[in-house]
Amino acid sequence: MNFIGRERELKKLGAEINASGFRAVLIYGRRRIGKSELVKKAVSDEEIPAVYYECRQVSEESNAEAIGKVLSETFSLPVLGYKRVDEILEYIFGLSEKNKMILIIDEYPYLRATVEGMDSILQALIDRYRDTSRMTLILLGSYVDVMKSLLEKNNPLYGRIDLTIALKQMDYFDSAGFYPDFSEEDRVRIFSVFGGVPYYNRLVDDSISVKENIIKLVASEDARLENEVQIYLQSEIAKMVNANEVFTALSNGYTKFSDILSQSHVSSGPTLIDILKKLIKMEVVEKTAPINDPNNKKKAGYSVCDNLSLFYYRFIFTHVSQLRVMDEEAFYDRYIAEDFETKYVPKRFETIARQYLIRENRRGRISPPFENIGKYYYDDPKSRTNGEFDVVTEDENGYCFYEVKFRKNPVSERMIAEEIAQVKATGMKCYRYAFISRSGFESEESESVKHITLKEMYAD
Repeated sequence: MNFIGRERELKKLGAEINASGFRAVLIYGRRRIGKSELVKKAVSDEEIPAVYYECRQVSEESNAEAIGKVLSETFSLPVLGYKRVDEILEYIFGLSEKNKMILIIDEYPYLRATVEGMDSILQALIDRYRDTSRMTLILLGSYVDVMKSLLEKNNPLYGRIDLTIALKQMDYFDSAGFYPDFSEEDRVRIFSVFGGVPYYNRLVDDSISVKENIIKLVASEDARLENEVQIYLQSEIAKMVNANEVFTALSNGYTKFSDILSQSHVSSGPTLIDILKKLIKMEVVEKTAPINDPNNKKKAGYSVCDNLSLFYYRFIFTHVSQLRVMDEEAFYDRYIAEDFETKYVPKRFETIARQYLIRENRRGRISPPFENIGKYYYDDPKSRTNGEFDVVTEDENGYCFYEVKFRKNPVSERMIAEEIAQVKATGMKCYRYAFISRSGFESEESESVKHITLKEMYAD
């Protein structure tokens, strides 16, 4: 399969690789996000010798010998007898004074855990050879906290990294490149399940239906990704009971801290704070505040931002006993089908809408460009209620309101009028309205009311 997306990251990497002197690059991100594939693609586009080594959880001697073997194969050298990592790295840095080369150390945290003072070893080599080496050194890692620590002031490598890439999930548009034969509607549905993780999207088969993909990959016994979420969480979190409780509460729509605490049965507030912090670091949960009151902690909310995790806890985790004894299609029809189509996907479509607007904004296609995007919180003193508008942008002229509809019927003039009246009733100072519709419109655009179709969202 062809390499998809990551144009910005490839451009940045290419610039470092082709620099005349020494360069150090740090790339980190959650597992399955495509770090290794990104680097391999960047290297394949160049005619520069590259030594790629994926660190293993073995002894220092074994790692040193393995690095030496890869080096010998790349440069057609005789067998190297180095037993220590500092010695083989010293040899490589020396070699790079005469040869333009790339050294890629994948899963660096494993090597760091095995070799005492590994960061200091690299720091000393970089300082000694920076002015003479022609190497691009690339360090990769999935343990985000460990990789981030390399950038801190108290770390020996502080100030020695020329480029840092925190690799995130792809957006809806680039993800669609993995399944181009699906309709725009089905691309929304698939993204709602598998999100922007390249590994998951490579498993999607656009020659079969969305339902068949979900059953094959997630919603059947021994499905390829059935245990993916649990394995990822267990790699970072010791007490899975707490994580499961929090995810269950979040997947059921509870967003406020107090509600999550009461619904999740987590033992205490401090415990919940700790688990939420860990989930946020893992980039499966996010904390957001309304754009019109960003400093109000009471109005801040939590939500699952990883689609596969959300799908798993909403549909699979709570019904795993039934999954073990039911026919897979009957299970899908009973526990997934209706809620997936009428509630789950429409809510995920709001996330896609935000990604679309950010994409357009970065391309200079929104005027004036907005400086903020998020939810807008409002109070209604008359009815003593409050609520949120899910997609609102803020620019130099004020707020723009977006209503997102993933429904079978086109958006009518009456629906638009009702939505605008609701916005005005809250006192929100909105100067422009836009409606994003899966099924088109039965109304006319105006200067203050814009239409956006699903086809437009997937047009390059």
